Amino acid sequence: MRGWLAAALPGGVSAGCACRDFADATGDPGRSISFSAASGDPAALRNRSILAQRLGLARPPRWLTQVHGTHVSRSDSDVIADAAISDGSPLAILTADCLPILLARDDGHEIAAIHAGWRGLAAGVIEATIKALSASGERYHAWIGPAIGIDAFEIGPEVREALLDADAGALDAFKPGREDRWHADLAALARRRLAARGLHVSGGDWCTYSEPSRFHSFRRDGAMSGRMASVIWTLESEQRRRMTPRH
Repeated sequence: MRGWLAAALPGGVSAGCACRDFADATGDPGRSISFSAASGDPAALRNRSILAQRLGLARPPRWLTQVHGTHVSRSDSDVIADAAISDGSPLAILTADCLPILLARDDGHEIAAIHAGWRGLAAGVIEATIKALSASGERYHAWIGPAIGIDAFEIGPEVREALLDADAGALDAFKPGREDRWHADLAALARRRLAARGLHVSGGDWCTYSEPSRFHSFRRDGAMSGRMASVIWTLESEQRRRMTPRH
């Protein structure tokens, strides 16, 4: 599918990111696609529905109301959160510079999705999610999707201090900017947190800011920037759901 950035995860898990050039939502390869109504795209909810169809999902993903916090959702009714865990039923994260992080247990029987901007990283959303998992970190693989890169993400000294308070060894994830400003590598910060807890980590190689034809970027485009959707699910869970009689 055009505009679908696929992730390689174990255990029969499917995952990836639907980018702004996800043509399958409309059939128009020249249109920019968003999956958040808050971005001003009136077709966002329809795009979500078509995305689920194109991915072959038997039910819509669990879409969260993200608040840059650390709460981890475990049920469809618990949607005000920045991370979610399931037994394989679909989960989705919306981003436009923040990190989408998708996790899969090696046997595919548990998955998770994390929304992590700098506030979430500083507050410990990765650690909160790993703590809520059913097994030790060594059994999980993490994929880091597209997010703003170090050259485009300039921050103040107070943000750097907050991130270093959470991980004092992360000095290499920053480089000096103008005057007292710094540039931060969100993907590197997340990779350190995940690897320190034993997870196998891939991805984190794309900069949303620097590829406007492919990715949405809040910092580049402002408050009306669209949102991309990162989705994770297991084929087994979808097959079980299709076989369950409906009453």
